Amino acid sequence: MKVEGVGVITGWGRGIEALPTDATVAAAGRYVVPVPRPAPASDRLRRATRECLLGIGAVEEVLRTVPMPRSKLAGPGTALLYVTAAAYAASNRSFIETGGGTLHFPYTAPSAVPAEVAIEFGLCGAYLNFVGGAAATVDALWYAGNLLERGECDQALVLAVETFEECADLYGRARWLAKGPLVEAAACALLGPGGERYAYEAGAPGAGGARRRAGETFACEPLIALATSAEPALISGRWRGRGAALRRL
Repeated sequence: MKVEGVGVITGWGRGIEALPTDATVAAAGRYVVPVPRPAPASDRLRRATRECLLGIGAVEEVLRTVPMPRSKLAGPGTALLYVTAAAYAASNRSFIETGGGTLHFPYTAPSAVPAEVAIEFGLCGAYLNFVGGAAATVDALWYAGNLLERGECDQALVLAVETFEECADLYGRARWLAKGPLVEAAACALLGPGGERYAYEAGAPGAGGARRRAGETFACEPLIALATSAEPALISGRWRGRGAALRRL
């Protein structure tokens, strides 16, 4: 697979240039570093959740990075692979605590974010959801590479979104699982055919450099690391004791 570009939005700002040298120091004691709710691009999105708007924003960011017109994504040739560990939590909590409702129920599913992305950009190619942290993002990158190699898509978007602010108190009760700072993020890699070949490995270490600079971004971590090096020798991630990596051949 060939990495055409990576778009990154975090609580620190847009792009990897906004990342601090040390996220813990920059957080100055904050456990969660949020991303403000983006302004909806159209009236269609006025009820969309914050995580949906961030997913759309991450795709727009990669299009600015490449650069590339959004029309090039539309159609059956673009695969969409979405990864998250936490971005569905806010909608689920809101639905449960407010007594539910048909208006908000569709957003409780992890598929809500990629669905809004697909509608916004006219995507109708291969589509997969991965629920988990950084290791699941490595799985998604591996799967995308296989789709490209088999000619089942012309290009692939690997998208990850993580939000924390609405459930900060819940994460705070289990700080041994996520020490923080928890930094909200959305990241999207645009992959094309050709480029480097990678072998899949289990049990690999996580991307420590990305975590040190960005903070805890769960599924976004490997994509943030990828943004700093388009064709790295190792793309890795860990989640709840499970490691996964792609090693360049």
